[in-house]
Order: sequence, then C-alpha cells, then structure tokens
Amino acid sequence: MLVLAASILLAHVAHAAPAAPAAMIESANPFFKASPLPLFMPQFDQIRDAHYAPAFAEGMKRQLAEVALIANNAKPATFDNTIVALERSGQLLNRVQATFSNMSGANTNDALEEIERELSPQLAAHGDAITLNAKLYQRIKSLYDKRDKLGLNSEAKRLLERYNTDFVRAGANLSAADKDKLKAYNGELAALATTFSQNVLKEANAQSLVVDTRAELDGMTPAAIETAAAAAKARGLDGKFLIALTNTTGQAPLAVLSNRAVRLRLMEASLTRGSHGGEFDNRAAVIKLAKLRAERAVLLGYPNYAAYALEDQTAKSTLAVNALLADLAKPAVANARLEAADLQAMVDAEKGGFQVGAADWSFYTDKLRAARFNFDENQLKPYFELNSVLNNGVFFAATKLYGITFKERKDLPVYNPDVRVFDVIDANGKPLALFIADFYARSNKRGGAWMNEYVSQSKLLGTHSVVANHLNIPKPAAGEPTLLTFDEVTTMFHEFGHALHGMFSDVTYPRFSGTNVPSDFVEYPSQVNEMWAVWPEVLQNYGKHYQTGAAMPKELLDKVMGTKKFNQGFMTTEYLAASLVDQRWHQLTPAQVPSDVLAFEAGALKEAGVDFAPVPPRYRTTYFSHSFSGGYSAAYYAYLWSEKLDAESVNWFKENGGLMRKNGDWFRQKLLSRGGSDDALQLFRNFRGRDAKVDALLERRGLAGK
Repeated sequence: MLVLAASILLAHVAHAAPAAPAAMIESANPFFKASPLPLFMPQFDQIRDAHYAPAFAEGMKRQLAEVALIANNAKPATFDNTIVALERSGQLLNRVQATFSNMSGANTNDALEEIERELSPQLAAHGDAITLNAKLYQRIKSLYDKRDKLGLNSEAKRLLERYNTDFVRAGANLSAADKDKLKAYNGELAALATTFSQNVLKEANAQSLVVDTRAELDGMTPAAIETAAAAAKARGLDGKFLIALTNTTGQAPLAVLSNRAVRLRLMEASLTRGSHGGEFDNRAAVIKLAKLRAERAVLLGYPNYAAYALEDQTAKSTLAVNALLADLAKPAVANARLEAADLQAMVDAEKGGFQVGAADWSFYTDKLRAARFNFDENQLKPYFELNSVLNNGVFFAATKLYGITFKERKDLPVYNPDVRVFDVIDANGKPLALFIADFYARSNKRGGAWMNEYVSQSKLLGTHSVVANHLNIPKPAAGEPTLLTFDEVTTMFHEFGHALHGMFSDVTYPRFSGTNVPSDFVEYPSQVNEMWAVWPEVLQNYGKHYQTGAAMPKELLDKVMGTKKFNQGFMTTEYLAASLVDQRWHQLTPAQVPSDVLAFEAGALKEAGVDFAPVPPRYRTTYFSHSFSGGYSAAYYAYLWSEKLDAESVNWFKENGGLMRKNGDWFRQKLLSRGGSDDALQLFRNFRGRDAKVDALLERRGLAGK
C-alpha cells in the first residue's frame, strides 16, 4: 500500500558504526521479512530499538524504487500497473511504521523519542517525494480522466478517485516553486507535532501531584493510596504519595478527594500543563503549528486549515461544523449552569464557604448523585472487575451479535508483561483476527485510549487484521483486583467497537481497510458498541461482584440507567469547549494567528458562549494532543458528529430486537465490513435506510426542546 508518510535514513544511525554487510543486516532485523507469527503479528520479542532506523531506511529505499518503476513505466498507464502497483508498494515500510508508531505511544523510551524526533520530518519528506512526483501523478490523472470507461468495479473506481483526490490535496497541481514551499511546511509541521506530543507526555509525568501524608488522600480507597505510595517510591520519594496525571483536564481522584486544598492543587497541575514555562511549555509550538498549518492551507488554495481539513470529512465545511457546535452550545451551558446551582446548594448547606469551581465539580456531583439517586460510583466498582468486563461483557456481546469467539494466546510475544493476545475466530470457524489488549497506564505510555492496527485486512495482500486496544486504567497494587469505573467500562466497549471495525473489514485494497474512513465517521461504529455496556443481558452477564459472584442488584442497574442524563450539561459543555477551541485555532488565516495562546483560548470560549469557569474544556490548547499532534486537528467535533449517527443506530437496534445475531450480521454486512470502500454517509443509509436526524442525539443528551 502507498504510504504517504515515511522515513529516510536517520543520520545518527548512518554514522553510528561501520556499515555491516546488507545480508547480515537483513537477516538480523525482524522487519526485513514478513513475520512468521500468526497473521504476521510483529515479533515483539525480537524487535530492538536499533532495528527501527535500518528498517525505515531500507523500507524507504524499496518503496521509492517501486514508485520509480511505476512512474517511469514506458507502457501506458493502466489500473493494474499504476494504482494496484501503488497499493502493493511499501510493504516493508508499512511493517516497521505500524509497529514504531504504536510503540512510540504505548511503550516509548528515550531512544524511541530521539528516533521519532528525527523521523517525523523525514516521514513527511518521503510522502512528498511520492505525492509530488509529476510523472506519477500524470499517470494517475490520465486514468482518472477516463475512469468511467475503464470497466472498473465500484471499489476499484473509488480507489482511483481517492488516489486522484489524495494527490491533489497533497499538492500535485502546484508549481515547482510552490512544491518546494510545501515540502518545507510539511517537514517543519511534522517536527513540531512530534515536539508537542512528547512535551505533553513529559509534562504529565513532571506535573504529577505529590502529597506528604496519607491523610491528604482521604476519600481514596486503601488500594489506590497504596498505588500512590508505590508510584512515589518508584521516583525516589519514599514515604510520600504521587497522583499521576492523565491527559484530560478532569482527573479521576477529584471525584473522591475530600481535602479541597489537594483538589485545588490537582486541578491546577492539570490546567497549567504546557503553559507555565519550563522545557515542556507548548505555547510556542502551538503558535508555530497554527501559523504553518494556515500558510500551508492558503498555498493549497484554501482560506484556512479547517476549510482544507473539513473538505475531506463528511461535514464538508466549516459552516456545517460551526452550526452544529453553535446549536448545542447555548442549551449545553444552560444545563451546566443549572447543575452548578445544584452543586452550590450542597456546598452552602455544608457551610463550605466557597464558590464551586472546576476542582469541586466531580466531588460534589458524586455527592449529588448519591443524594438524588441513592447511588454513587463506588457502589458499581466491585461489579466491574476487568477480566469479567472483558470476557463476560465485551467478548460476550460480540459473540451474541456476530458469532465470533475468543481464545487467549499465552505463546505469542508481547512488549510488556501486562499485554494480552487473543485469537478471534469467525462464526464459520476460520481465523478472523488477532486482538491485542493493553489496558494499564504506564509512565511511558501516552494518555487516553485508542485502537491501532499492526496489520490491516486486504484481499489484495492476503492479510487479516492484527488489532490492538489501549486504555490507561491505573494498575492496582500486587494481588489487588482491577476494579473499573463505569467510564472505564464504557471506554473498553468503545475501543472494542474500533477493533470490530478493523477485524470485520472485507475489502480488496489496503487504502480502504477497516477504520480508513473520515475522522467524523470513524467514531460512529465505536460509539454504537458502547450501547451493549448497559444492555441488560450483557450487564447481567459481566456485572457480578468480584468477591461473591453475586449479580448486580436490579435496583442498582435501574439507578445506573436513571442517571444517564445526569451531569450531561457538564459533559456536553466540556466537550463543546474543546471542539470550539480546536475550530477557532484552525479557522484562522496566517495573519490572524495570535501571539498569546491562553488569551486567544479565553477569547474563543467567551465568543462562543462557553466560558464557564467551573467547566473548563476537556483539553486546553497546550495539552490538546488530538488537535495539535494527533489525527483530529480541526476534527475534534467528530465525536459529536458521529454521535448523531450513533444515536440513530441505537434506536435501530432497539426497534429490531436488540442483541440478536441477525442485527449484528446486518450491521457487519452493510457497514463494518466495508471500511472506506464507499461514501461514509451512503454506508449509513445502506444500514439505516435513510439519512440521520438529530432528534435522537438531542434526546440522549437531555437537550430536546431547549
């Protein structure tokens, strides 16, 4: 498959030692040949840090040679000798890039970070060497211009159209001088995004909250306090306690810490990441990224970066995204203010003597939930033991819906002892995929949760999916069970929805495999999978007390369901605030990029009407990895956009009998298996029978009629 970002030889490696014979290098490097493991799973036990750079170098060399043969072919362009040949190119590069890109997020170290810094601009340069190859594009365009006369099937025709679009959007029609400008932009942007990402991880570790006494952690469970003590000891802080930060503004301990001074310190540490000076300050990187992205967009013929990015999404335009966010902002903030008033009443009744702020929201929300519904989150955790949630919940629902089964493999190598591997067997008894589960937080693992593929499905290449899910669940002390919050349970179901999208892919061309769909569509199948977390048959199967095995009482389940709209003002507002910040940064022209990051963010929130201090954005600019170093720049709205489709789909499942094999098979056939091989919204229509309406989303979030 054509890779639009890859690396050339890393300079520090090229000069590190005398060159070894090529045959010796190849035989010693596990990337140089396809893995002998099932479904070509990476040989984690064989891979060393030193293997990456030579594999990238050789992968680059091979792909450029393959592309040169295609571009310089004396024979007229055909679909097979040009488009299919490009899809087959770069297989070594794909192998090393798929593994490296995930290890740099899930299991990084100083050596990988150094490679990543050097690699990122070179990846961009390699992509430019392909997409800005004039001879190559002329062959693609010659086929595109007569696409209706080539007798292609629908997937092949879409692939040709997609290649033409990709190359045009990458600058294929620019003049030679402008192509040089574009190459410079791409290299600098890649380096800056890597700097931003690495600063976020390092700052999260550096800003971890350290407290002196056990009493200051009142409200946390004994097991959580022991974990904090062990974390402090690991950093040479014997006798102290360390609370690590996760990469969201809100921090889980805020819901239970009774000491307000500690809550304030924890929230302050979270909010000021990347913006208080020091070596991990991200403000300069943000300004440079915003300006360079805007300049690059103008060079390509767009008014701003958001206009460029959204053209390739299902939303299509900034007008559509702005309208969605504006329509929801006013009712969401109104709900949040009502919620804040309820919380303030509790504080006043306790004679707390303070105004509810961001550090207090989770703590008093839990107290209000307990008072209003006679229920708090801690009642749930004993029923949410990790293995039960995974096997009796996530896997159970997938088996009921799709007929697939799972078997854990202890014989396959992993990169960390906590990582687990499962065979996924299709309903017909044939191997479907490998599923890799990496659930625990680590100091060398980026925050959040995500899915990635080490191998993507393709009939052309004869491959099946090797897919991984990553969460950041705090690991308990040795011998203690891993008890999840309800949010962590939902996240596990969500990420497995992405995994299903990858595993069920049934396309010919790698370009369309699995989750290779628009960003504002990719979250939709994963959000749908969340519904099974609270489906009675599923919840009753996994929601059992970890000590007694007793099922979760029906009255507790009823309380869970009864609180689904509780705190939605907060949840919608914090998400909208981050989405609006993302859009405002990327809808700037080059001349409009400010010099003061925090002032611009504050102004953007105020202008949008979401400047409500007790509910800060889910991510502030300086640690907003989705926007400035991930795949969601100008696209963080995608979760809400996808949720409109999700809410409709949940209703469809309910209307058609819910957790039934026929429903899963229909969803798989019409949507999950198709990847990006058709227009995304057409895939939804094929499944649902019509376009999506917003009513179900508004009802879900408690915004209907407001």
